[in-house]
Order: sequence, then structure tokens, then C-alpha cells
Amino acid sequence: MSIIKYILDLGATVMLPIIIFLLALILGEKPGRAFRSALTIGIGFVGINLVIGLLVNNLGPAAQAMVEHMGVHLNVIDVGWPASAAIAFASKVGAFVIPIGLLVNIIMLATRLTKTVNVDLWNYWHFAFTGALVTAATGSLTWGLVAAAINAAIVLLLADWTAKMVQDFYGLPGISLPHGFSAAYVPIAIPLNKLIDKIPVINKIEADTDTINKRFGIFGEPIVIGLILGVVLGILAKYDVKGILNLGISMAAVMLLLPRMVRILMEGLIPISEAAKAFMQKRFQGREFYIGLDSAIAVGHPAAIATALVLVPITILLAIILPGNHVLPFGDLATIPFMVVMVVPVTKGNVFRSILIGTIVIGVGLWIATNVAPLFTQVAAEAAFKFPTGATEISSICDGANPLTWVILQIMRLF
Repeated sequence: MSIIKYILDLGATVMLPIIIFLLALILGEKPGRAFRSALTIGIGFVGINLVIGLLVNNLGPAAQAMVEHMGVHLNVIDVGWPASAAIAFASKVGAFVIPIGLLVNIIMLATRLTKTVNVDLWNYWHFAFTGALVTAATGSLTWGLVAAAINAAIVLLLADWTAKMVQDFYGLPGISLPHGFSAAYVPIAIPLNKLIDKIPVINKIEADTDTINKRFGIFGEPIVIGLILGVVLGILAKYDVKGILNLGISMAAVMLLLPRMVRILMEGLIPISEAAKAFMQKRFQGREFYIGLDSAIAVGHPAAIATALVLVPITILLAIILPGNHVLPFGDLATIPFMVVMVVPVTKGNVFRSILIGTIVIGVGLWIATNVAPLFTQVAAEAAFKFPTGATEISSICDGANPLTWVILQIMRLF
């Protein structure tokens, strides 16, 4: 337990470069090149986290201000993914989730059930979170471990299913995204996108970032879109002029900086991807493998960021008007890019369609988060989580609103 805790406490920005370095050596990469690639990947993740932090620090207070001004009382606090991850790893399932995830991956690779080699060990917390909820609901650690294993297997299948689409759209050769939160929305996005194809007028709307840029000129550029959205959010939050302008510039900065941070990360990933491809082709002729990574490598795409920023006020509005919702969106507003990052390729970058689909999944997600809040709160208490001041119930958009987690939980409750 102490060894596992020490490894997990290193955090994703340290863990992943170490894993990538060791993987690169196994794949036959020269130590110097492997070290540089791994270090570059770590730096890229630090940069991405800094920009996500900028989102959190600006969107959270703005969202809270909007809700307060509208006089709505929502009693379930969205504590955000860092709290969810900490709760998941501190649970009984968290102690076993890395060996379970690795074992599931090895078995599925050996039996040709997957092509993905999931090296993103940090994000195994999504599987631990599902297992922790199931353990709390059934009173059985065994069923919790089974649930975590099932979640890991399904996410690998989803990563394989979407790999070509993700590779083509984001320009990520040899990469798949076995991310427990992002991948869960693909089975919903695909039928919804096909439904939109059948709706007259709406099915003709083309709104990818290139089309928006050409049609609106400078006002269609990502940084200007970020500025406009930030200003609108500031006005809705009833900020003063200074606050509105600061929020606008911050959102413009996110639109510019996030893609550049991802570019740094990709600089480190490409040599590893090439080495992996050569290694697998030499030893496993006729088989194709993908390196499974955090969906953070794709969130910098302008279509993903633009969709996510538009969905922020929509999420707050839905929280206010949806009957039966008790969740106050706060900590996880900055994770909305991760929610839509695998939806955007489904719509081929059509921001309009991605927003429509995102609105539906967020609306349903708020109901799911409300439904699991008592269980979420119980698991957090058992993990000795320190509750925010005045909070009696907590939940999150990531992974409290995760439809895959919810479905697994409902099925396991039958046993």
C-alpha cells in the first residue's frame, strides 16, 4: 500500500514521463532520445495543467457568481476531478486498481481483444472510482474489483473503436485514448450525430473552426472567440468592467496556450510512437498496436476548446432549470473539454453539432450526478475526504456524471 501510495503521489506529470522513459527503453529507443522524449512529455503535461488551472481559477468563481445572482439553491457541491481521483485512490479498490488494470490489458492483448497498450496508469483512477461506488453500494469489495476490471475492459474496447477517428482528426498516429471519462460519451455521440443528420436545416449547418474563421474573419479566430465567450461569462456573472475584461483575456489565453502546450507534448510523443510501431511490426508481424494515452493530448484542438467554453454557461443554465437536479457545477467546469474531446471527432469538428450533443449529455449527466451524490458522499467520508465548508453532499461532473460508471453501478447493484 505504501509503495502504491508513493507512486500515485508522484502525480501524472511525474509518473507518465517515468513510464514513457521505461517503455521507450523496452522498445529499443536510445537512452538519450528516450530521456529527452519523456522529459518533453512531462513538460507538456505541466503546461497543460497550468492552462487547465487558469480555466479552473477563472470559470469556477464566475459560475458561482452566476448561480448566486440567480438566487438558486443547489445543495450538492461539484468538488472536481482532483477530489474524485483522490477519493478513488484512497478507497479499498484504489489499492488494487493498477495491477487489475494492467492484468486486464495484458489478457486482452494476449487474446487479441484489444490493440491498445494503456500506459496512462494515473487515469486508472476512473476504474477505481467505479469500483469504489460499487463496493459502497453492494458492501462487497469483490464486486467492486470486478466492476473496476469491467470498466477497464470496456474503455480499452472504446479506445480501439475510436482510434482511427481520433488519429485522423487530431493527427495522432499510433495513439488511442483509453480515458475513462472521455471515452464514455462516444457511444452516445455517434447515434445523436446520426439523428442530427436526419433533421432538416440543422443537418446543413457547417460550423467547424475553419468555416467559422472564413465566415467571420478576425471574429472567427480562436483567441477572439475565447475573448468574446469570456466577456459574455463575465457579464452573466455581473462582474465589473475590470473583472469582465480579465476573464475575457484569460479565456483568449486558454484558446492560444492550450494548443501550444499540446504541441510540446506531441513533440515528445512522436519518437515514442515511431519506436513502438517499429518494435511491434518487427516482433508481431501482421498485428497493429496503439499506445493508449490521456485525452489531454487532444484537448488543445480549437473545436474542442470552443465547444467546451460555450457549454460552460449552458451547463450552469441547465443546472438551474433542470427539474430534479441538485448539483452546483463548480470544480469540474474546466473538465468539459475532456467530456467533448472524443465527441468532436464524431462530428468532424462541427462545433454546432458538438454543442448540441454536449448539451444533451451534460443535462443527463447532472441527473446522474444527483442520483449518485449520496453514494459519492459515503465513499468520500470513508476515504477521510475533507468536505468543503458547509457541504453536506458532494458529487462531480467527472466522474459523478459519467454514464458508463452509472450503468456499471446499476448492473452490479443487481447482484
